[in-house]
Parts: sequence; C-alpha cells; structure tokens
Amino acid sequence: MNDASQPNLRQFSVIVPAAGIGRRMGANCPKQYLPLAGKTLLECTLERLISHNQINHIVLAISPEDEYFPQLPIANADWLTVVKGGKERADSVLAGLEALNAEYNESSDWVLVHDAARPCITHSDLDKLLALYETGIGGILSMPVRDTMKRASAEHPNLVSHSEARAHLWHALTPQFFPRQALHDALKKALVQGLSITDEASAIELMGGSVKLVEGLTSNIKVTHPEDLGLAEFYLQHHSSRTQMEKPA
Repeated sequence: MNDASQPNLRQFSVIVPAAGIGRRMGANCPKQYLPLAGKTLLECTLERLISHNQINHIVLAISPEDEYFPQLPIANADWLTVVKGGKERADSVLAGLEALNAEYNESSDWVLVHDAARPCITHSDLDKLLALYETGIGGILSMPVRDTMKRASAEHPNLVSHSEARAHLWHALTPQFFPRQALHDALKKALVQGLSITDEASAIELMGGSVKLVEGLTSNIKVTHPEDLGLAEFYLQHHSSRTQMEKPA
C-alpha cells in the first residue's frame, strides 16, 4: 500500500503489539476490533502505517486465543507478518523482534513500535521520527506536559499530596524508533532482571542508552475509553481531508 514511486527511500518495519483486551473500554471484544470509520480500530492503525512511503512491513503480535483477526480482510496482506503475543507488552514486542531477527533484512535494522490503539498517527510525525535514523540515536514521539501535575497522597489516593513541576516533563507516545538489535537486547536483559518496562524507551533507558524526544501532534491519541472513538474518527476525517487538499492537481 505504500508509495512505490520513490524506490530510493530507505524502508523500515513496524512492530504493533495487539495482544491485549482493553478492559477499560467495557466492550464485548478487544478494543482493537471495535468499529472505527467503517473498519476496525486495528485496521485503521495498520493501514495508516503501511501507507507511509518508508514503511514496507508490519509485524503484528496478537493473542494466541484471538478469534477476530483472521476474519478481517487485512489478515492475508502480503506486507504483514503475524506472531503470537505475550502476556505483557514487552513480551509481544520481543516476539516481533525475534520474528524480524529470523527474517533479517535491511528494512529491519531499525524498527518502529506503535500502539495498535493509536490510529491517528500522521505521516508528518512519522517523517520527523524516521529522520532520527541519520543521527544514529533512537527516540520517541512525545508531547511536553502542559497541564498542572498533581501527586496523589500514598495514604489517601484521592487527596493531593503536592503539585509536581511540569518543566522538562513529556508525555511518551508512539511510534518509538530504535536499532533492532539494541532494542532486542535491552528488552531481553530487562525481562531477565525483572525490571519494570512501561515502553520500549524505558528498556533502552534502563540499559544506559540515549532516547531523543521528538515532539508530535496532539491528535496522536490512544483510544482507551469509549468516548475516545468519536474523537479518533474526527481526527481521521480531518487528516483525510488535509491529505486530499495537499495532493497536486
């Protein structure tokens, strides 16, 4: 699905962990299969990624008990590799990395990892993140914290203990983009040591690696609660309209 009119552009692979069930949505199926813009949330995310002109392969990690994905039209896409995900995000990402290791090619020496529930990623944000390849240092899409941050009391979780200074604080988003082997080794070591891994960047950080912050758009939301679906559909329609306006006549 990506644009083959620019064959000299370097190509990259993406790992999408999608083995979770999204309990906070309160739905009768995993949230990645909820309807969005005439498709499923997962389809919107995958198609958004593969339509970028520097992405040619996606590794999707799903639950071994997933009964929904094989029914989707996208399930047999030639640009997609499906692997069994694990209990935790890090397990699923590691399974994706090991699949890339097994079929290693130039497009997987660096990899992106993207949340299945972030369907509104823009090509402009992907462009900025992929530019890190030339620097040799990986990084993440992120947003500076703009709201006042409150620390809850340990004894009384519904009471404020104090306000946190928001200077130098950032929200971590996805995709996250790192050298394949460095990310594989960092995740493997962190899991063996029983360390807490909240995202790919945290594994790199725990191993002493550097992570660059790349400011992204606020529209790159993660669908977590039912009301997020309506907002995601609005952003998808907005991005689609802008893309059509920017196409040359």
